[in-house]
Amino acid sequence: MSASKAGIKAKSYRPETHLVHTGTLRSQFGETSEAIFLTQGYVYDSALTAERRFTNEEPGYQYSRFSNPTVTMFEERMCALEGAEAARATATGMAAVNTALMGQVRAGDHVVASKQLFGSCRYIVEDHLPRYGVASTLVNGTNLDEWKNAVRKNTKTFFLESPTNPNLEVLDIAAIAKIAHDAGATLVVDNVFSTPLYQRPLELGADCVVYSATKHIDGQGRCLGGVVLGSQEFITNNVHQLIRQTGPSLSPFNAWVLLKGLETLFVRVQRQTDNAALVAVALAEHPKVTRSIYPGRPDHPQADIISRQMKGGSNLVAFEIKGGKAAAFRFQDALKLVKISNNLGDAKSLITHPATTTHQRLTPAARAELGITDGMVRLSCGLEHPDDLIDDLLTALATA
Repeated sequence: MSASKAGIKAKSYRPETHLVHTGTLRSQFGETSEAIFLTQGYVYDSALTAERRFTNEEPGYQYSRFSNPTVTMFEERMCALEGAEAARATATGMAAVNTALMGQVRAGDHVVASKQLFGSCRYIVEDHLPRYGVASTLVNGTNLDEWKNAVRKNTKTFFLESPTNPNLEVLDIAAIAKIAHDAGATLVVDNVFSTPLYQRPLELGADCVVYSATKHIDGQGRCLGGVVLGSQEFITNNVHQLIRQTGPSLSPFNAWVLLKGLETLFVRVQRQTDNAALVAVALAEHPKVTRSIYPGRPDHPQADIISRQMKGGSNLVAFEIKGGKAAAFRFQDALKLVKISNNLGDAKSLITHPATTTHQRLTPAARAELGITDGMVRLSCGLEHPDDLIDDLLTALATA
């Protein structure tokens, strides 16, 4: 089966259009929906063709660990959405983070990262990289002086997520990118919480953006996936060969699921964000909520950065319940509509207790430093009617 390009490339199209059309490959059958090229390998017309494919003298597919037509469609659509020159998809979001960092460093290099990271991201920086002779320094991501002071002669890359997990701090990407570039380093940004619809790190100076496509991009709790995006040079030099040779590859079936998720990403995220904004208002003055954090509110600690860096808030709300862990557990157990889960970005509203799940491996002192208290919960707003969602939360708070 030969496939022909039938997608769109025009940069003038708006995100909603790219999400439906860009990157589409169609076979001779002219299918409307993208085809799933569920194959491990490919056959060649001749031995010479095989040789030329492997020496990159002739374009074409060789093995689905390297590349695959369905995966290519997903990568090209993500490039159009992100404004990136190139992308490589991975099996999970953590594979994307690990590849983006490991592909750049060698023994003797140094990495600077924000302390405010998802637990597994922090593990890669604190525990995994040092095993290979790559030193790391963690800084308070909102303090620009700490980024500057952490730089060494051997600093290779900076890494951050913004908004942060779980307390939704927003870091000044443009300012941090300048510090990195002045030091001869790159900047990798985990943009999961904002999505490419609300924040464009490459336009702010980042060299690489990573996503867990498991979250908003799939958005319906079906499959795992990740993606690394950047300039063609960055992807070629740091990412392509590492994926090809070590194999954290995205399956064609999951790529197809993610393509279907992208078609509705804009409408889903917009509705989820609207719901989160209403929830944040309902929780802001509640007597049992001691602290509420939402990037779309003027009382957010980094509201000035948000106003110039983000086009929208998020579907995530973090809040602290009076009474600590016991009250937070009672609250979660009393919810009927919102489900307890450590995932986010789903069509269903999900809630998690970071101190005992996503950040449980951190010491109590490390959690306290990040503001992750025993009473904090992280809510990912879904597509339910906002009145039903708020009613469920307020009823459960009465139990807490």
